[in-house]
Amino acid sequence: MRVDFMRPVYNLEPKYRVTMLARQEWTRSPGTPSAVKGLAWYTDGSRTAEGTGAGVYGQSVNRRLSIPLGKHATVF
Repeated sequence: MRVDFMRPVYNLEPKYRVTMLARQEWTRSPGTPSAVKGLAWYTDGSRTAEGTGAGVYGQSVNRRLSIPLGKHATVF
């Protein structure tokens, strides 16, 4: 009996790049610094009355997302 078999192929190349800039580079002029190519996303960990949460904001695409993590989240 014949059996079909496919070997898994893994592509571990990231489809994104992370750019870490100093505070001075962000405050030098209004808007996104010229060193940033593509989309700029901002993240934070927020504490609310309901517990803790995480937030994501993309200025150029005008997208905002807030995710509750529960009262006893252990995310640092």
